[in-house]
Amino acid sequence: MNVNKIAIAASLIGIISGSLVGCTNGSPDGNTATNTDTKPVTNTSAETQTTGNGKLKSVAFTVGDLSNPFFVLMGQATEAEAKKIGGKDVNVTVVSSAYDLNQQANQIENFTASNTDIIIVNAADKSGIKPAIEKAKQAGRIVIAVDTGAEGGVDATITTNNVQAGEVSCKYIADRLKGKGNVVIVNGPPVDSVIQRVTGCENVLSKYPDIKILSKNQNAEGSRDGGLRVMTDLLTTFPKIDAVFAINDPSGVGAELAANQAQRKDFFIVGVDGAPEAITAIAAKDGIYAATATQNPRGMAEKAVQVGNDILNGKKPSSSTILIPVKLITKDNVSTEKGWK
Repeated sequence: MNVNKIAIAASLIGIISGSLVGCTNGSPDGNTATNTDTKPVTNTSAETQTTGNGKLKSVAFTVGDLSNPFFVLMGQATEAEAKKIGGKDVNVTVVSSAYDLNQQANQIENFTASNTDIIIVNAADKSGIKPAIEKAKQAGRIVIAVDTGAEGGVDATITTNNVQAGEVSCKYIADRLKGKGNVVIVNGPPVDSVIQRVTGCENVLSKYPDIKILSKNQNAEGSRDGGLRVMTDLLTTFPKIDAVFAINDPSGVGAELAANQAQRKDFFIVGVDGAPEAITAIAAKDGIYAATATQNPRGMAEKAVQVGNDILNGKKPSSSTILIPVKLITKDNVSTEKGWK
């Protein structure tokens, strides 16, 4: 996919782009939802955040994996919104952490040292990234967590309502199974958004005593290859599966590929994202991909830049946590609900 004008670490020294995958959301605690200059850098708490200068000059974004179209789209939207606000000379950098905590911490340190106005973080590890974010805040940087929560004193968190994503997905599963059957959860990286999706799913399925979760701890790494690997193993281990909940669409598409290779059509798959490949799979009449809870990667990225710019101009958001609701796309409405592009 063409990443267009996104600068992959072009303006930073020592940032290494990786490529892995995953998409995720919800408030940091999963409980509440609300809708929504250039100077020497010193890592001392005495330095205060620069706000009120009115001019956005630079934005940097570290994502989970730029091999995932979800994050590519977020990067493109970040650049477009930053240039819309600050003009064509705004410097935008988007890099992949490959879900490597040390790499992401180094990226944030480089963003901080480069006097970046707004640092947007898709945390590889919610707790582990805390020291790097604290240093960025001490240096006066604005830090926005997006798609998943992050500790360290971020200025705002903008995510999909991931608990809701898990709930609507698994309510669909429960309804279609009429409250009885065997379910497997194709899990993913242990980041906040994924954990919340699984929690939402389990919250719903726990209300149905005749639904049994056969497996929920297999990490497919949020990727198609991971979904293929995990689902292949699950099909070997469990001869009777009625439904699959995949924490994102890439792993769900991989799970469908595993089913096709095993010539298994005795179950259906529900994912999260609203990715184009999932929409195509759902639209296929003979496919077993049944539904996906859509996210809005473009909207999340745009909102992150907007909120960061408001803070740069001295305007804090009314709520530090902004949750974006999801919508379920099924075979019944796939012709009118296109997901994200």
